[in-house]
This record gives sequence, C-alpha cells and structure tokens, in this order.
Amino acid sequence: MSRIAGLPEDNTGYGTKEYWEQRYASEGQDSSFDWFLQPEYLLPLLEPYLSECGKGKDVRVLMLGCGNSLLGEFYSATLIDQMRARHAELRPDMRWEEMDIRDLKFDEGDFDIVLDKGTMDAMLTSKGDVWNPPEEDVHNCRKEVEEAVRVLAKQKGSRFLYATFGQPHFRKRYMLDHPGFELSHTDIGPPEGFSYFLYDLKWVGSGSS
Repeated sequence: MSRIAGLPEDNTGYGTKEYWEQRYASEGQDSSFDWFLQPEYLLPLLEPYLSECGKGKDVRVLMLGCGNSLLGEFYSATLIDQMRARHAELRPDMRWEEMDIRDLKFDEGDFDIVLDKGTMDAMLTSKGDVWNPPEEDVHNCRKEVEEAVRVLAKQKGSRFLYATFGQPHFRKRYMLDHPGFELSHTDIGPPEGFSYFLYDLKWVGSGSS
C-alpha cells in the first residue's frame, strides 16, 4: 500500500522535529490544517473557560503546539516564521515562539489559560504498550504539564486545558498531583463521530491538593 503524501512512515514520526520541519517547509505559507475538532466546533466549548477568568479580551492564553491550525508555541522554526508573517498585520498582539514545552521561557504566572490541542498526543507515538508507555514519554508529558502549571497565574479561572482523543485511563496520569489544582474531564464529542475529551486542570486554591 502506498503512503499518503505528507504523512510519516509510521506514527513515531509525529514525535520528531524533523517530520514537522519537512512538512511545513513543503506546505504553502497560507496553508492551514486541523487534525481534529475544527475551530468552529471547539471554540464555543472553550468560551466558558475563558470567561471564567473575568478578563474579557485581556485574558492571556498560551497555546502549546499551535501548528498551522486556525486556532493558533511550536518547535518547528519553519512553521513559526510562517505564522508570524501570516498574522503580523491582523493580529499584532499575537506572539509566535519556537520553544521546548518541557522548558518554557516564560515566568511564573504569565498566563491565565494554557491550551494543548493534540500536542501531548504527538509526544505519545512511541511503539510499544499503550498501557505502559516508555519512561521517556511519561517524563516528557509530565514535564509539559509541570511547565504549564508553573506559568499559570494562581487565581480564579486559571487552568490547563487539553483537548485530545486520549481516553482518561491513558491521559489522567500525566496531570495528577499538582497542589492547588483540580482535574476533571468532559467527553466533548462530536456526537456523530469519534469521542474526544477535554481535560481541565483548574486552579482551586493553595489549600487544595
């Protein structure tokens, strides 16, 4: 069977920087692609979480792994340059940064919302037992969440949101044990198709565990 153009030889490719550099270099600067949950479906689901911060349009949002989605930090320099150029005039306040999500170059409390839409999924593409992923994958995912929690403001409405196809028994383990934060999840559909989940790691106060 021939391989579809633009896709890696196997799923492990999604976890490599080389794949993403090559993919975005071959796509046009004006290209956009959402792997799942189109913006017109997902954005209305996110609005209540954004509103809870009480900051209106001044809410500070960090999206981890923006890709060239219409929603959107990514580690492809090629993609970041493309998105900076595309949005320079229409969205001058939007920043595009090439960064390691395990070592964010932001200060504590810089953001109200940190959002991941499928980025952690790309970090979990190693071959092997999905019930017992490689220790490196476990470490990387936990570091992502640790960094997200670190840069979140510890105030009402602050949270790490993660949209994924990953079921709770596979994903919750990476978001547990953060003092002051409470984890919940919701099946967000869409109702006519494959189930997706939205994990909500919400700040509830320093006295909580």
